[in-house]
Amino acid sequence: MLPLLSHQQALEPVYLQYLASLKDAGFAGDIDTRYSARMAQATDNSVYQFLPQAVIYPKNSADVALALRVGAQPQFEKVVFSARGGGTGTNGQSLTHGIVLDLSRHMNRIIEVNAAEGWVKVEAGVIKDQLNDALRPHGLFFSPDLSTSNRATLGGMIATDASGAGSLVYGKTSDHVLSLKSVLVDGSVMVTDDIDAAALPDGSQSLADRITVEVAKCCADKRQLILQRFPELNRFLTGYDLKHVWNDDLSKFNLSRILTGAEGTLAVVTEAKLNVLPLPKNRLMVNIKYDSFESALRHAPDLVKANATVVETVDSKVLNLARKDIIWHSVADYIQAVPGKEIDGLNMVEFAGDETDVEQRCEALCQRLEQQIASSEKGVVGYQIARDPGVIAKIYAMRKKAVGLLGATKGRRKPIAFAEDTAVPPESLADYIMEFRALLDSHKLQYGMFGHVDAGVLHVRPALDMCDPEDEKLLKQVSDEVAALTRKYGGLMWGEHGKGVRGEYGPAVFGAELYAELEQIKTLFDPQNRLNPGKLVAPKDSGPMVYNVDSTKRGKFDRQIPVNVRDAFPDVMDCNGNGLCFNYSRFSPMCPSFKVTGDRIHSPKGRAGLMREWLRLLEAEGVDINALARAKPVSIWQRLQNTLNKDKEYDYSHEVMESMKGCLACKACSGQCPVRVDVPKFRAQFFNIYYGRYLRPAKDYLVGSIEDSVQLMVKAPKLANFAAQNGLSKWVIKQALGYVDAPALSVPTLSQMLDGHHCRGYDLEALQQIPAAERSKYVLVVQDPFNSFYDAELVFHFIRLVELLGYKPVLLPFKPNGKPAHIKGFLDKFARIAKSASDFLNQVAALGMPMVGVDPALVLVYRDEYKVALGAARGNFEVQLPNEWLLQHLSQLPSLAPSGRKYTWFSHCTESSAKPNTAKDWHNIFAHLGAECHSVNLGCCGMAGTYGHEIDNLERSKALYEMSWQQAIEQTPQEQILISGYSCRSQVKRLGGFRAKHPLEAILELYAAADTPA
Repeated sequence: MLPLLSHQQALEPVYLQYLASLKDAGFAGDIDTRYSARMAQATDNSVYQFLPQAVIYPKNSADVALALRVGAQPQFEKVVFSARGGGTGTNGQSLTHGIVLDLSRHMNRIIEVNAAEGWVKVEAGVIKDQLNDALRPHGLFFSPDLSTSNRATLGGMIATDASGAGSLVYGKTSDHVLSLKSVLVDGSVMVTDDIDAAALPDGSQSLADRITVEVAKCCADKRQLILQRFPELNRFLTGYDLKHVWNDDLSKFNLSRILTGAEGTLAVVTEAKLNVLPLPKNRLMVNIKYDSFESALRHAPDLVKANATVVETVDSKVLNLARKDIIWHSVADYIQAVPGKEIDGLNMVEFAGDETDVEQRCEALCQRLEQQIASSEKGVVGYQIARDPGVIAKIYAMRKKAVGLLGATKGRRKPIAFAEDTAVPPESLADYIMEFRALLDSHKLQYGMFGHVDAGVLHVRPALDMCDPEDEKLLKQVSDEVAALTRKYGGLMWGEHGKGVRGEYGPAVFGAELYAELEQIKTLFDPQNRLNPGKLVAPKDSGPMVYNVDSTKRGKFDRQIPVNVRDAFPDVMDCNGNGLCFNYSRFSPMCPSFKVTGDRIHSPKGRAGLMREWLRLLEAEGVDINALARAKPVSIWQRLQNTLNKDKEYDYSHEVMESMKGCLACKACSGQCPVRVDVPKFRAQFFNIYYGRYLRPAKDYLVGSIEDSVQLMVKAPKLANFAAQNGLSKWVIKQALGYVDAPALSVPTLSQMLDGHHCRGYDLEALQQIPAAERSKYVLVVQDPFNSFYDAELVFHFIRLVELLGYKPVLLPFKPNGKPAHIKGFLDKFARIAKSASDFLNQVAALGMPMVGVDPALVLVYRDEYKVALGAARGNFEVQLPNEWLLQHLSQLPSLAPSGRKYTWFSHCTESSAKPNTAKDWHNIFAHLGAECHSVNLGCCGMAGTYGHEIDNLERSKALYEMSWQQAIEQTPQEQILISGYSCRSQVKRLGGFRAKHPLEAILELYAAADTPA
């Protein structure tokens, strides 16, 4: 029996008192003390795990000031704070055991865009891509281009002085900060911008004035020492940038340079005024292929000399992982194989600027590349040029995904971040990397490499198993060795991603005298060490740093979960925290539940983290989770008692359930996530176990049995519709089952539409008698419960189309697919359905006739969930999607003259993620038929099976539709809209007010209009 998981880590009394005082003081934002919310913020993109006491979400700068002002009261001196944005840090930068100040939920407003003067003012929670989307219509952009740009906030970028591709030309974040608005530890507000030396305050007025005067004096007095100790590196990050706080002649001072890169240890940045640049008028990219990664590295300085705007590199490991990812379909044409050559390294060289200049620089480089290929110099084996801005963006997206892709490496050892952003002078990079490789090879470690070779920064992620205590020790050993190696080559260990827990290496880099000045600056700002304590540097005489490389890691908790349990929940364990599921774009299908709630427990990363803790707590209770998954539920009476007592006893399982119920089961995560975390898969596993202790809602049984009940209802469809659609029934369905509405059965039914039609005469023995040579002319139509019974017209049209094309359709008997049972966690039932359907479909597959199903969500269940549930017992049958079948036979289909007709295919999130070439398929099919078919990439429509029908989800469902679908639907003529997913068509019918066509119906129309014989 599932035990009560009640031993969560309680809040310390001083934090409870602080939060109560904060609320009484009028805090306008959100205060979250749920264990699930704390767990969701306990990790970032690093190996560390620090459980915070609470998470607070300020509404504005005044809220941040209030939070710190209340915290400044003497009774709360032990309360500590850490500001957080996107949570993409790779070294525990924003992790804390105190209060997380999450500025991403509410403080995400773009306050002002001044295109004429070239600056913007933003709140700290604005996401980098969000800002550039707002700047693009003005012909401007914020240039630091980091790989996490679709979820990293400007506040986080300022905290780590983030940079990225093209920093030699465009600089780091600090190069574009004009002024900052920050809140100091006492709750006072400080604005920092350029100050003339003669106008410095006298230091007697406020904490901000005293800090300004003292830092200005320190940095001026120690100027020569600072210049001597600070390496000449494009990416040099100190944590406190003493070098650039004064200009060269000491005439202007700007304290923003100290705060940019300070990782929230000095103040909480709430607003920023940033310099923005004109978008390049022209861009092109040369993708250069090499026989080895070393060749790519050694060639990089020559590429920089070619006046390249950007030079990025990836090794063969990253390329091979990308080839297996959804991203590859969009870039494969521009990184084609070279006949007879292995591509073991790739440099992506971008030229940006005026058209003539860009073309001249590109031509000069290509001439040299041709000579090098002909003479086998530099290891160059080929190159390709990309000029289309969309293609260049996709190639960069592949490179940006490299961090996450490395996490998809097979085996228990996974590439992890800890020494992944080293920086050395670019001219030393190749030698340095060869020695770095030798270091890793000596420890028998696997690794992948990619990075910014123009700036001397390379990202290296050695593969370690953090559940293995010996590998945890090795992490520290390798970390120490890499830190020493970077110093040997005149570089340092933190070249781009900030220090975080790596502050312990600071004294060796800066020397005792200068490090003492860093301590003094921390003391000026935060004498009690309450702002992100333990990172970068501690105040003077406060004792040792709180955190270091050996600080508490996620692996300490994960290893408490037995190996066989980890193996049973691979998606839960494999999440590496890269946070791509926080993608801000409403046009991305990734995780609609997070987009609509803004709550990190409703994200794949959040759900994986909550499940890991759930598994750990079960093990702590001595529960065999695998045995529990196989066990029968407790008695109905016991489940009823447990359910009635849910509010009387705390059970962490309920918080996990809250997270899981919000999932739409759209499966976008399984395709979009670099490590393919499949939330619906472990969600079903959790439901199956949870409902062994607690009662299921009645609506779950309704959904789980729909494939059985619909076969009875369709015998009297009008009666069934009346029973479900009258006012009284709707009230009962709404009040008793929690459903807003229920779709009506098709009238006439599919059977009535096909009454007397030969395609209904399925007879296995008769089909077996058909000569093998003729079987390719048959098409076996696989039914699904939604289209066959609720949108029968579509299946009927597909059968007509098959006939029109000269093939012979055969409607297979309806066999339950099991998806409804699976999404509600009826795993035993799903396994039985899957076995029955597989046995039947394997028998039919032996005929050698193509089988086609019209609904992508249902067809893809055969390919994915059936394999998980049945393994080898699934067999080898294949059910094709309509576009796959049509494309396979396209050359045999009658072509049509251009008709001038245009269509727009609206992407279905499950299909787009699992089959990213679908849009291209429909484009090619319609082109063959003389029509145009474009696609629009959208997020989730908000229906996702039964999700949008449930009262609890109705507002979120509508919000998701409005977020990305509504505008596109309203701007496209209804007759041009094509939607392949049943759920999406249902949502458009409900909220758009019309029935959209499936692409198959548009094809039927085209043939009918052309009157083309088969």
